[in-house]
Amino acid sequence: MEDCIFCKIIKKEIPSKIVYEDEEVIAFNDINPATPIHILVVPKKHIETLLEVTQEDNTLISHIYQTINKIAKENGFAENGFRIIANCGKDSGQEVMHIHFHILAGKKLGDKIVD
Repeated sequence: MEDCIFCKIIKKEIPSKIVYEDEEVIAFNDINPATPIHILVVPKKHIETLLEVTQEDNTLISHIYQTINKIAKENGFAENGFRIIANCGKDSGQEVMHIHFHILAGKKLGDKIVD
């Protein structure tokens, strides 16, 4: 997708503070963090919403969650816990139409999704 900001970050056309990267995913700090630690995990394959995930993507989705675990452990917030948010569609708050997973950590999170 030519106008997708995440695709541009993946192609290194837009700078970002990359936390993790491999052949299938990239993870970087959110530019408007909702918590002290706010990392976005994005598959390099462009998939607009979670509704477009297919059975062919099962390995990719599993890899994303394994990557989230690795990031949490390597960055020292696994023990205290973290929240994962994946929005689907405009009414959910999905602003970039490329699936992504928010890792929120670094403080005690209440019942509200974000403070």
